[in-house]
Amino acid sequence: MPKTETLERFIAMVESNQHDLAIETFYTEDATMQENQSPPRVGRDFLVANERSVLERIASVSSKCIRPVFVDGDLVVIRWVFKFTYKNGTGSALEELAYQRWNGELIQEEQFFYDPKQMIPK
Repeated sequence: MPKTETLERFIAMVESNQHDLAIETFYTEDATMQENQSPPRVGRDFLVANERSVLERIASVSSKCIRPVFVDGDLVVIRWVFKFTYKNGTGSALEELAYQRWNGELIQEEQFFYDPKQMIPK
């Protein structure tokens, strides 16, 4: 079960758009990350590399946690809103729920739930 201080540090890091560093810092070595019903990506190093690849394709991102954060033992649900500006000048906004299973002070499993249509650039 994560401490409140740990969750707040994680949220602050994501809100400061240090997504890759948040994965390096707060995920287990064998962590999994899953988009909706797609197969999960496995392994912190792979998750970090994937996140950096995504970040390289965008000009900027704004990340906001919409509170409250729900915690029940090792399970945490966070509502996020991300606003992306792409290098071609278009943008999109994504609202999602992140369902996490923590192993002590680190995230072991995470699954995101969102409507993929939100990612279509406008």
